[in-house]
Amino acid sequence: MAPTPAASEDPASASTRTPVVDPTRLLPQVSGRHHALDGIRALACLMVLVVHVSTETGDALAPGPVGALLSASALAVPLFFALSGVLLYRPWARAALDGTRGPDTRAYLWRRVMRVFPAYWVVAVAALLLYAGEHLTSVRHWAEVLTLTFPFNTSPHWAGPGPEGLGQMWSLSVEVAFYLTLPLFAVFLSLWAKGGKTVDARGRRIIGGLVVITALSYLALVPQYYPEPRELMHSWLPRCMGMFAVGMALATLSEWAWRESGPDGPVRRFCRTIGTSPGLCWLVAAAFYVLEATPAAGGRFFEPGNLWVSVIEATTSIGFAFFVVAPVALAPPAPDGPRRRLRSVDTWTDGAWLDGLMRHPVMVYFAPISYGVFLWQFIVLYLWRDFTGQEIFTGSFWLDVIPVIIGSVLLGKLTYHLVEEPSRKWSRKFFSTKKR
Repeated sequence: MAPTPAASEDPASASTRTPVVDPTRLLPQVSGRHHALDGIRALACLMVLVVHVSTETGDALAPGPVGALLSASALAVPLFFALSGVLLYRPWARAALDGTRGPDTRAYLWRRVMRVFPAYWVVAVAALLLYAGEHLTSVRHWAEVLTLTFPFNTSPHWAGPGPEGLGQMWSLSVEVAFYLTLPLFAVFLSLWAKGGKTVDARGRRIIGGLVVITALSYLALVPQYYPEPRELMHSWLPRCMGMFAVGMALATLSEWAWRESGPDGPVRRFCRTIGTSPGLCWLVAAAFYVLEATPAAGGRFFEPGNLWVSVIEATTSIGFAFFVVAPVALAPPAPDGPRRRLRSVDTWTDGAWLDGLMRHPVMVYFAPISYGVFLWQFIVLYLWRDFTGQEIFTGSFWLDVIPVIIGSVLLGKLTYHLVEEPSRKWSRKFFSTKKR
């Protein structure tokens, strides 16, 4: 349990006429189920589905603003990366700030493996059986697919970011690479933070380290283009680390706010400002979304472009992820009671609309099955288009997206109940952890 600040936000203002505000209600939520962050995951899941369906039908590639805005839904990927940074780095951030030992790395890695691979293997085997064709008997192809190492194949036989039916899995490969390297990043940041004698000094050092990691993610773009273009590096972790670092920074700030010295320091003020300004933050995020829809951020079909285009794309991804996730990650816990209704005028006038949106029944429904929906969507999309006899880059997004959503949701729901949840529960029987 994070320590409670010793003083209220404004102790001098307390009087018989002005009630004392519980300071813990003004600090970011750092424990318990974070339903609003689950809502961001559901939103990202729907965005990924939109960009894949609209690209397959050609709508996202059509000239004009509609196609451009549909293609920009690819910004869902930075949202997933930032969420991983927030949720997975939090216990290490807490330990680094307190100067204590971090979580058990073995337990962490084991649970990540069991969270990702069982459901993925079900979908990967289905895709291989359906679409591997002449490579069905290739041991190398099966090994690359089942271990999510296919993005490192420098001479792939498939077109696009992945084998047929698994094109979206390049981002899952990046996620897994982050899971494996996060303990190393955490050790580096923790050792660097130890040079600070106070919690505030340690917090500044962690944020500084994350800035360095982000800068290195920009430098990783150079070997992608020089001395010669290597488009496959677009699907590797180094150029994406800035997007994860955004989430790691938000996790650090939220924990730091609980530990900051003084009654109302700059970290608490920053968290309170961002957490209570979701409208302004999402307007800035919308500006990044529009920038992503322009040629300045690259082509519309997984085309890295050149070095400077990739720099703009990376900046757009980092900015969009920060301003979408930050007001949720830094917000105080939702008030007790039922969810605020979006159709109520009061919900919009008192700033509760973001919590109402993120905890909407649609978001609550999609959040737990979002991984399964992500896994199945390309197979469902291809089966539907084969059934209807559509060729690539033809058809209508609006006619395809509904059946693809329905099919992906049904399979995602089954995968969640039959594979994901049993695997998660079984994995927790190992590596018992103690509260630190």
